[in-house]
Amino acid sequence: MLLEELDIGLDMEFVQDNQSFSKKNVLRGLHFQKINPQGKLVYTVSGKVFDVVVDLRNESETFGKYFTLILDSENHNQLYIPKGFAHGFYALTENTIFAYKCSDFYNPNGEEGIIWNDKTIGISWSEILLEKNPILNEKDKCNSCFNPHKKYFNIDGIWIGD
Repeated sequence: MLLEELDIGLDMEFVQDNQSFSKKNVLRGLHFQKINPQGKLVYTVSGKVFDVVVDLRNESETFGKYFTLILDSENHNQLYIPKGFAHGFYALTENTIFAYKCSDFYNPNGEEGIIWNDKTIGISWSEILLEKNPILNEKDKCNSCFNPHKKYFNIDGIWIGD
């Protein structure tokens, strides 16, 4: 069956493709876009990652909850992340190439993040971290804590915050 023949309930066009390269033990995120919120189809071109998404849609039953999945280039699995979610991943292998198909264009003025080890969200990193202290870039070290009283996104993934 051709992909075009599958009805998986997604009605969108991807306008931008991105790739990132990570060494083993690199942790990226948790990122989201307040301006130009993006739905993303993510997968590994090479390597394996522990992928994490956090629901930031205030009206959702799963607001503030997270979901994890191992994405592995050998298994060819993918994950669709709707608008209104924060996203991050931890590289489990050397030379990991991670790909994103995005429903809107990246806007650096609209990017924000939540700190990867936020205690309110409570992501179970300890089960997967290969090193006690993952490698973070300077931007991700400065991400904010999750605030369950803050306005983030509506149920459609549109920014309603400050």
